[in-house]
Amino acid sequence: MSSSGPDLVCQLDNVQGMVDALTAVRWKRHQDAVMELSEHGVVLIVEETRCLQAKLFVQYEYSAQGRPRFGVSLSLFVNCLNTFSVPGRSNMIEIRYPGPDMQLLLKSVDSMDACIYAEIRTRIPDTISWDYNFEPAGSTPLSFTVKSAALKEAIDDLEWPGSSIQITLEPVPPSVTFRGEGHGDLQIDFMYYANTDLLIAFHCDHRVSYRHKYKFLRATTSNIPSSVIRDNRGSKLTIGRGGMLKVQHLVSVARPSIPHPHIDSAGYQQPSRIAYIEFFVKPEEYEEDIQNGS
Repeated sequence: MSSSGPDLVCQLDNVQGMVDALTAVRWKRHQDAVMELSEHGVVLIVEETRCLQAKLFVQYEYSAQGRPRFGVSLSLFVNCLNTFSVPGRSNMIEIRYPGPDMQLLLKSVDSMDACIYAEIRTRIPDTISWDYNFEPAGSTPLSFTVKSAALKEAIDDLEWPGSSIQITLEPVPPSVTFRGEGHGDLQIDFMYYANTDLLIAFHCDHRVSYRHKYKFLRATTSNIPSSVIRDNRGSKLTIGRGGMLKVQHLVSVARPSIPHPHIDSAGYQQPSRIAYIEFFVKPEEYEEDIQNGS
């Protein structure tokens, strides 16, 4: 910690919202994570290439040089936050880093009667074997946005033990196909023009098809907060270079009583404080048909 003060002091007024977002990227009971701080917010990365990028604070004072990274037990962090979350009342907490011994410090700041205080030990993070920077497949994005509830239902329906799921994008007619193989074949089609209320957006200029392990694909929706399914704004899937699949959910972490005045270009109401939950799934194998100009 520098002599001028901590690298980060921030306040959060919806502890449960942060717990929900962190739980979505939790892969196992005892889960380690790496936290990265920046002037834009907090990024949390877990070893199975899940990423949570959060802009969810009512106050955010950042004074570090560069982007500090430190390791933390995700399970311990979630359990500590749950201690501060009291149903039926406001839960304002302050988070500081680093403490005198490089701890992550949490304390309640909205009660005159009592103060809850917690310290979480941090560690020097292991080298992250894969950078979460996502490279596009080309000049034209290969992406689609589907209602979150429909995406979760489709992936749940495709379950075959130990199987792979083939995701195919077709520009003509514009469509997305999920196909699972096991004791039989199961295929789910999202047709863009047939139901734009379900498949909200679609960008693809050539046919592309990749296979992904079902267990990793299912993990992208298995723990997403109930608020994502309830609000049903839409989840965006993008195919990057080499077939890397990025699945992005947008989660509101503002208190329910706070109105959300921001409207995006598609007409969807966006929350004022949000967490981007991103999953990165590597492909098993792929086939790619590119139409040339000959």
